[in-house]
Amino acid sequence: MKVIDRKKNIFKLSQVEYVAVESIESKYLQCPLITSIWVYGNSFESFLVAVVVPERKALEDWAAEHHLTDGYKSLCQNMKARKYILDELNSMGQKQQVCAPFEGFELLKAVHLEPNPFDIERDLMTPTFKLKRPLLLKYYKDRVEKLYSEAKGGKV
Repeated sequence: MKVIDRKKNIFKLSQVEYVAVESIESKYLQCPLITSIWVYGNSFESFLVAVVVPERKALEDWAAEHHLTDGYKSLCQNMKARKYILDELNSMGQKQQVCAPFEGFELLKAVHLEPNPFDIERDLMTPTFKLKRPLLLKYYKDRVEKLYSEAKGGKV
C-alpha cells in the first residue's frame, strides 16, 4: 500500500479513473513556463482542465519570437499562447524521466492563463501556500465551464 495524496484531493473522472491532483500538479510545476497551476476535474467529465499562471518572462520571450506585441495580460488571453502552454505542459507530462509518463486521462485538454498569481488576499491560498481548491473552483467556476465547452468543441 502506498499513500499518494490526501483523500479530499483525489477525485474520479467519468470513465472511473481516479486522479491524484496534487501529484499531477507537482509534475506539471517542473515546467519552466509556469509559476503556478490548479488542475481541475470532476466525475461528470472525462478529462482535466487547468488554470495556469505563466512565467511572465518566458511568455513574453515566446511572444517576441512570434512577433506578438501584446502586453502580458493580453498574451494570457491569446489563443496561440494558451495552445503553446498547453502543448508544452502535455509534452513534458508525456516525457517524464524521473517517474512514469502521464496516463492519457492525466493530460490536460484545456488551460486558462491567469496573469495574476494565486494569492492569500483573494483567499485562493492558505498562509502556507497550499491551494484552496473549493475557493478556486468558486472563483474560476465560469472559466472552468468555458474550458470544458471549448475542449469539447475542439478549441484549446
